[in-house]
Amino acid sequence: MSQPLPGATEAEWAVMELLWEREPLSVRQLADALYPRGGASEYATVHKLLERLKVKGYVRRARQGGVYVFCAAVQRDEVIGQQLEALVEKMCRGSLQLLLSNLVRVKRLTPGDLRELLALVDELESKKRSDKDRR
Repeated sequence: MSQPLPGATEAEWAVMELLWEREPLSVRQLADALYPRGGASEYATVHKLLERLKVKGYVRRARQGGVYVFCAAVQRDEVIGQQLEALVEKMCRGSLQLLLSNLVRVKRLTPGDLRELLALVDELESKKRSDKDRR
């Protein structure tokens, strides 16, 4: 994983969700999607959010047809992974087991969810063994 990214606000996350789904997008396209009845102040808000996201390393911009368009500079999975790692460190003293056991209890997973989790654990364990065997 690359260098940790600073956290994103809820509004910044909304911008990122749109970029991950539909990039590249201009400020106008983002403002229209986020604030369908918005005006100049909403356009300015989106512009400011994009500036912050660019400084944080989340987005990059390029000129396209005389307009700046924005794209995600990081993958969604990378950001989620980093944020989850930070959460585990902060809330669970680094214990992934503590996080997962609390999630299982609180979220009341369905039997199907549990089967998927067990299959993922088996898959990861199998991959770990095959990586170890290759060494």
